Amino acid sequence: MTRMQPPPARRTAIVVVNYGSHGLLAQNLPVDREPGVDIVVVDSFSTTAERTAVETLAADRDWQLITPERNVGFGIGCNLGAERGLALGAEVLVFVNPDASLPPAARNRLVATVVADERVVAAPRIERPDGSVWASGTTDLYLDSGTMRATRKRPTGTSERAPRVQTWLSGACFAISAPLWREVGGFDPDYFLYWEDVDLSWRVHEAGGRLVTLEDAVAVHDEGRTHSETGSTRARSGTYYYYNIRNRMMFAHKHLRPSDVRAWRRSSLSAAKAIVLQGGRRQLLTGTTPWTAAARGVRDGLRAGR
Repeated sequence: MTRMQPPPARRTAIVVVNYGSHGLLAQNLPVDREPGVDIVVVDSFSTTAERTAVETLAADRDWQLITPERNVGFGIGCNLGAERGLALGAEVLVFVNPDASLPPAARNRLVATVVADERVVAAPRIERPDGSVWASGTTDLYLDSGTMRATRKRPTGTSERAPRVQTWLSGACFAISAPLWREVGGFDPDYFLYWEDVDLSWRVHEAGGRLVTLEDAVAVHDEGRTHSETGSTRARSGTYYYYNIRNRMMFAHKHLRPSDVRAWRRSSLSAAKAIVLQGGRRQLLTGTTPWTAAARGVRDGLRAGR
């Protein structure tokens, strides 16, 4: 017999943005409706068959379904889902990627944390299916260079000049109170994909909020199943390369001082190379997509502040 979980501390909306991944929705989202919990699925249009499959799932499982006529991207999709959740009376919003599984007990820990302090954005420890760590804690964004490193790996030496860093939480899975979400204005729609979570974290900091990770709340994230085009466990899509590279500079133009923007511009090519090589070198032998996407990303990122 399945043990029933207690209801969340406050009315909650689980918001999921889907793009061509109805199988992951069926696998990872709760089957049964829970008291006080609404599931809001935003299906960015990919194909007619995918839309039909998502509509069938939503009807069978009593999901709230939003069906844009085009692919609106992650940030706008989350904003649409949040708007529906808030209209239904949600006091806490929980955002989950389609390829992430968040057990009810872990979700309720996130919700309870946010209820206890509405200025907190709470994330779980995120593991891969093999149990290895995908994300645990915040990531540091180094403002002098635009590079990133897990906060737990921050240097602790006694150098004369401490690095200028700002922490951020992954958008793969997190909970936020309705008041804080409204205050910061949700995700910035300019990003489409990638860096929108860095941007949101920045605005949470500016609003006096805090980012926390709960080690005793665990989600499982099967990274890359929603955007890999090659079947490789490392190679990424041209979409991944383009928006990661472009949005790095877009973020700088939106939030950083002019001297930082100039430094980030000077390192655009080396940053683009590092992002492409995240997919491994083998991909470079089979086509030009990574470098073409990177070149476009560098070009459009440099234009972002004009």
